[in-house]
Amino acid sequence: MSADTASITPFGLARSTVQGKPLSAEELRKTDAFMRASLYLCLGMLYLKQNPLLKEPLKKEDLKTRLLGHWGSDSGQIFTYIHFNRLIKKYGLDGLFISGPGHGAPAVLSQSYLEGVYSEVYPNITEDEEGMRLFFKQFSFPGGIGSHATPETPGSLHEGGELGYSISHAFGTVFDNPDLIAVTMVGDGESETGPLATSWHSTKFLNPITDGAVLPILHLNGYKINNPTVLSRISHEELEALFIGYGWKPYFVEGSDLETMHQAMAATLEQAVLEIKQYQKQARDSGKAFRPRWPMVILRSPKGWTAPRDVSGHHLEGYWRAHQIPLADVATSTEHLALLELWMKSYKPDELFVNGKLIPELKELVPQGNARMSANPVANGGHLRKALRLPDFRKYAFDVVPGVTNAPSMSNMAKWLRDVVAANQTNFRLFGPDETESNKLSAVYEAGKKVWMADYLPEDEDAGNLANAGRVMEILSEHTVEGWLEGYVLSGRHGLLNSYEPFIHIIDSMVNQHCKWIEKCLEVEWRAKVSSLNILLTATVWRQDHNGFTHQDPGFLDVVANKSPEVVRIYLPPDGNTLLSVMDHCLESKNYVNVIVADKQDHLQYLNMEEAVAHCTKGLGIWEWASTFPDEEPDLVMASCGDVPTMESLAAVALLRKYLPDLKIRFVNVVDLFKLISHLDHPHGLTDREFTAIFTDDKPIIFNFHSYPWLVHRLTYKRPGHNNIHVRGYKEKGNIDTPLELAIRNETDRFSLAMDAIDRLPGLKGKGSNTREKLHNEQIVARNMAYENGIDADKYRNWRWEFGEKKEGVLDQVQKGLGIGSGSDAPPAAVVGTSE
Repeated sequence: MSADTASITPFGLARSTVQGKPLSAEELRKTDAFMRASLYLCLGMLYLKQNPLLKEPLKKEDLKTRLLGHWGSDSGQIFTYIHFNRLIKKYGLDGLFISGPGHGAPAVLSQSYLEGVYSEVYPNITEDEEGMRLFFKQFSFPGGIGSHATPETPGSLHEGGELGYSISHAFGTVFDNPDLIAVTMVGDGESETGPLATSWHSTKFLNPITDGAVLPILHLNGYKINNPTVLSRISHEELEALFIGYGWKPYFVEGSDLETMHQAMAATLEQAVLEIKQYQKQARDSGKAFRPRWPMVILRSPKGWTAPRDVSGHHLEGYWRAHQIPLADVATSTEHLALLELWMKSYKPDELFVNGKLIPELKELVPQGNARMSANPVANGGHLRKALRLPDFRKYAFDVVPGVTNAPSMSNMAKWLRDVVAANQTNFRLFGPDETESNKLSAVYEAGKKVWMADYLPEDEDAGNLANAGRVMEILSEHTVEGWLEGYVLSGRHGLLNSYEPFIHIIDSMVNQHCKWIEKCLEVEWRAKVSSLNILLTATVWRQDHNGFTHQDPGFLDVVANKSPEVVRIYLPPDGNTLLSVMDHCLESKNYVNVIVADKQDHLQYLNMEEAVAHCTKGLGIWEWASTFPDEEPDLVMASCGDVPTMESLAAVALLRKYLPDLKIRFVNVVDLFKLISHLDHPHGLTDREFTAIFTDDKPIIFNFHSYPWLVHRLTYKRPGHNNIHVRGYKEKGNIDTPLELAIRNETDRFSLAMDAIDRLPGLKGKGSNTREKLHNEQIVARNMAYENGIDADKYRNWRWEFGEKKEGVLDQVQKGLGIGSGSDAPPAAVVGTSE
């Protein structure tokens, strides 16, 4: 073996940065025995449905019909977990284990079973032979549990199915958790993902005074499913330089000889913990935060460690074949069935278990109570969650003349958000990818600056808004801030992510995974509800005219709408007062992914605060002040959803009133998108009776929608009169435009809407044709002016509603009588607020 090869092999006696033998002979014997017990349980989960202690010779009938699961990373995870348990007991640590390669769930499940936690949360899985049988059978089995560190797994808040998020989740858990150490296994396959690569920079945002610590264990077992891993095949020098460059202090532990590896890992983890504690003490005693080179461990051990090295002339241990089921043909190969039995018995289960229960001398290695990592309440954060202290949003209300008042909805909401931050300095953070200032939320800096633990320059004093201790978390990585937020929320706190709408797609898959996690949590009795994951989308499609086509994409709503109705909500408040009401509601809610879409620019205002709260409570409603002949049956329903589409729809109504004053128009606005779905398919959905009372079932409906029009058709396809719904929305037409020209491209502008309405009303005949021609001509003039001047004409940029005061009429009373929007998680009705 060459010198280069020797430095990257996972085999041999331990090679480690930290020297020493902290374990006594007795401690070493017990540690090795505990690891054997865990490994035995892992194989039992992969293979057995009966005969759990192999008291009878192993037969095909003892095996599961389908063998599912992963073996390759289990041994390294168990090895790390056991050694950190020793330090929990020795130093009274608060430890959490995060399994990056969560497909190695048998590793963490075996620990929970041996710690006794599994039997506490699942009393039918007892610590005896029958309990062990059930424990084995249920793994990756219909009606049982999944093959990853799913919500059913005690101590888990990170499933590890989709790779890349273990480090960002870990940092989310330790922010504002000063005593917590999150031991985080990072698989070398996971280390190749973009999100994971960026998340190593999280130390630049970790304050040793107010936060805990993350102790990463980069597990180089050498292989993915069928390929070597990148970091396992580069030199020691290059690997060390990589992590020093990231700002970490790497310690190596490498080899396969268990006796020497146990001593090396014990010494290394203890060194890392002592350094963490030293840094924290220095910062906390002095009151001066600083960024140390936090320790990390690079563990190189064979993939499938302790498996047979060779099987039938092919490598198993230390090779890609150990990734999933290591002996896949045991049901058809007598030779391999016998080998499996020999392998399992090599762990000496008869010495480790008495009637299926771990022997007392090994049970003594386990920490007590909530010090057991699988019992840590941080991983079931709903139990730690404290409700936010929310200022009364009504006090931030705009005084409104409907359709006339123009005001900064987002900047105004930011004042309320500032006071949310001020009142919740240890359990609320605002997250975003370098956009808080751009998104008009900078008022929050008055209550909490941006966390920054890297170096400073003098010019940062000029509105840099940086601080070691802050409440705003920004890094230009949507993956990282989303991971931080998820970890923060899942561990019992609250937060809000703000992002440009077009680039939220970067985290489509992360949000998808979080939705699946919280949905599954609803099925797990012992899981307490956590705060909702709140996503505020701004810099929206209709005001990305200046940035062009690449910045125009409202399709995140389609992604979210595909998720379970039990866990997703979408709100499109049309103005500032409705935005305040929606935000208050979302920050109070639990176990949802709330998506709020609101543009950051100044916009027309429509509802006073009392009306805004009522409108948000209902989720949608008729705006009588914007309708014509409100007490009569309409000829046409003009509907809108979203702030800019609402303005264009109102402008279309104004044009129709100007040219066709006898036309009976009903104006409907939707703020809660899922009101459109049937109540049979979503808890917020209207009944058909309620839907028809608002939209009618026999009149044309011109629906101007913020996002892609097909989504509204999907949501309403079962509704009475669905064929009458004509949706206008973004149709993937864009360039460097003016706001009105962008709307014209996509037929969401006032002229297109009014013409569409005329086209649906054949009874207008010649009068409609003449009006349509006038509207088309005006649209052409408006577009040509934009091309010539680079800006929309003043009468479009500063358009206002010109039809006087609103008043309550019969239709308002009808809506109230129907009780529309009385869902259990709707915000309460309220009295009108006062302007700040």
